[in-house]
Amino acid sequence: MSEFFSPYDADRPLMLKCSCGREHSAADHQAELSAEAAAATLRQRSLSSEFEAYSNEFIEATLVKALFPQDALRRRFLRAVGKGTAMAAISSVLPVASLQAMAQEAGKGGTNLEKKDLKIGFIPITCATPLIMAHPLGFYKQQGLNVEVTKTAGWALIRDKIINKEYDATHFLSPMPLAMSLGLGSNATPMNVATIQNINGQAITLALKHKDNRDPKNWKGFKFAIPFEFSMHNFLLRYYLAEAGLNPDTDVQLRVVPPAEMVANLRAGNIDGFLGPDPFNQRAVYEEAGFIHLLTKDLWNGHPCCAFGTSAEFIQKNPNTFAALYRAVLTSAAMARDPKNRELIAKVIAPQAYLNQPEVVLQQVLTGKFADGLGNIRNVPDRADFDPMPWQSMAVWMLTQMQRWGYIKGAVNYKQIAEKVFLLTDAKKQMKALDQKVPEGSAYPKFNIMGKEFDAAKAEAYAKSFAISKGA
Repeated sequence: MSEFFSPYDADRPLMLKCSCGREHSAADHQAELSAEAAAATLRQRSLSSEFEAYSNEFIEATLVKALFPQDALRRRFLRAVGKGTAMAAISSVLPVASLQAMAQEAGKGGTNLEKKDLKIGFIPITCATPLIMAHPLGFYKQQGLNVEVTKTAGWALIRDKIINKEYDATHFLSPMPLAMSLGLGSNATPMNVATIQNINGQAITLALKHKDNRDPKNWKGFKFAIPFEFSMHNFLLRYYLAEAGLNPDTDVQLRVVPPAEMVANLRAGNIDGFLGPDPFNQRAVYEEAGFIHLLTKDLWNGHPCCAFGTSAEFIQKNPNTFAALYRAVLTSAAMARDPKNRELIAKVIAPQAYLNQPEVVLQQVLTGKFADGLGNIRNVPDRADFDPMPWQSMAVWMLTQMQRWGYIKGAVNYKQIAEKVFLLTDAKKQMKALDQKVPEGSAYPKFNIMGKEFDAAKAEAYAKSFAISKGA
């Protein structure tokens, strides 16, 4: 018979649903089969000696980069002390060797993990790709962890569940741990960002009726959706509008809308546009409800969006478990960064349990070859990427925008907050304690945002430099 029903199969009950007996459509069934096949291929790649070597080097390079944000300083340090001395000094304080040993021990059923059964929350958007795909690809299990990744309805719920310890770790919008640590919008609860989940990967999407109204100077009175107040979406949209001379608090309306509801609101005319996470920008094009006005990489190429983290208390109580989680997510990021894996990853995360999106939409986002809704096919390979480095200057920029728009009152010790929340590595402190030569350098690289340089060392002056801000 067909793939839909089996009326002449004596071994199956006749049900008016998928022939496998489950309550889903045949299309969903095929998507799951496709996802399982893609996951099997990626798992096979992950078990190769080539990927294992690449993944270990990726993790080590990520940690070393935390010591040397500026590559010239890394080279100067190596020349000063020699490769062998440098490797010995760095490996004595970075958790590379211990992470690798822990992974091997976990694979043998080791019991050095304080907690093995974990619950991790996520919002179904492509930003969470490393965290999500680590589940079907078995990267958590490889570290001895039994992880349940739980789809969550909205960011406020994510915040509440991590504060209430219903989640052990979670997918965050990268400004959220800063806000939560400061007690903005919730009780003050110290949080830590372990890795950035994704960079870029967002866009400003407008309703089709605005195809001929592309100049933001003409957007007075527009209604925009953002996913949460403490989000890069909010801060980048505000920045963009203000650079065009609009006050985002008085000249437009900004509404908090869950990402999954943005396209429906755009189609219904409730909003004129949104700055939101993918895949919903591409979904708006797919459903012919909107067009991509610009990618946020055009505002700040390499900007952070989402992060992976947990509470400071969880890390203190479960350091080995946290290290295992850290390695699993970094291994996943290593695989996601490789463009040759992107089409398969789209298949893996498309099913209902994860993003519940058409595979073609996810492929356009992850490969960067996409229709923009204006009749063009664009090729932007770094439309979304997965650089895990939580640079503390990123946190400082977010804090300047919180201050600019009135979320933070009074003076701000930017670096103190950034260093408490955005974890890079305490290796410099450990090296000093061991009387080893400490590399010079900063965890505060400069960034270019809409043509203007941001230097975290001048954050206070930067925050006060804007013509349009709260109360200005």
